[in-house]
Parts: sequence; structure tokens; C-alpha cells
Amino acid sequence: MKFTRPDQSEFAPFYAGYVGKVPDSGPAALMKEQIGQLDTLRALPEDKANYAYGAGKWSVKELIGHVADAERVFSYRLTRIARGDKTPLSGFDENAWAKTAPHARRRIADVVDEMIAVRRATLALVDSLDESTIGNVGLANNNSISARAICWIMAGHTKHHLDILAERYGVKY
Repeated sequence: MKFTRPDQSEFAPFYAGYVGKVPDSGPAALMKEQIGQLDTLRALPEDKANYAYGAGKWSVKELIGHVADAERVFSYRLTRIARGDKTPLSGFDENAWAKTAPHARRRIADVVDEMIAVRRATLALVDSLDESTIGNVGLANNNSISARAICWIMAGHTKHHLDILAERYGVKY
């Protein structure tokens, strides 16, 4: 189902950049397109996959692992909010997660395969939503957010990081 672009009142201002990266065709179409883009990263040589463009920056593998971790969190939030759960949901510290995540020690193909598996599960969830649930609003990381906005944020977050791979890592997808 195609959902309309969320109103700015449906998400915290710091998500506006992600929402803005999603074309009017909607998040599901972009998410499906991104599976193919991600799949091309499987073929990266390990030395290129271990590259970070600066000190303290994530490697390609760590960046893709971060996208998978974040998408799991967003999908969990989406599930809870779409189902009408009003329990406030906590945030997460992506930098702390990155320090303990195993992504850098894994083969790039395995990290990409994991991300694609997460994405397929996300798409199944997004495709299951309808107008009666997409407008549900909850509280995540102390900010009001709609189920609709989470869909747009997830697609835009991945686009943001794929753009960084192209711009700062020289990795084309």
C-alpha cells in the first residue's frame, strides 16, 4: 500500500532529512529498490569493505551493519505503534552498538545478506499495514511519532547511508 508523506507534526525535526530523501512514490517502493542496491555491495573486496574514510568513522561493513541494527529498532517501534501500544519506547546509542557489534569481523557478503534479510522482514511488516493503523502515534525516544513516519524514516535512513557510501567511500551501488 502506498502511504502519503507524513506531515511534519508526525515526527521529530531531526528526522526531516530522512523523510525528505524519500520520493513521492513512497517508502515501500524505495525500500524494494534498495534491496538491489544493497545486493551489489556483496561483491566488494574485503579490503574495500574494511575501509573507513577517516579516523573514528565506520568501515563500509560497520555502516551496513548500523543500517541493519537501526532498521530493527525502527521496525520494532513500527510494530508497537501500529498495533496501538502507547508504551513509551526508549532510544538507542548507535555508537555504543557499533563498538560491540561484530560487523567488522564478518565477511561483507554476510553483513549484506543480514541487511537484506532485515529489509525483507521490514517490507513484510510495512506491506501488512493499512489506513486503520498507519496513522497511529506513539512515543519513541521522548518524541511523538506516527507509524507512517517510521516507514518514511527507515527508507530515508538507508538512502542517507547509501549516499554516504557513494560520496565519502567511493562505493557505487
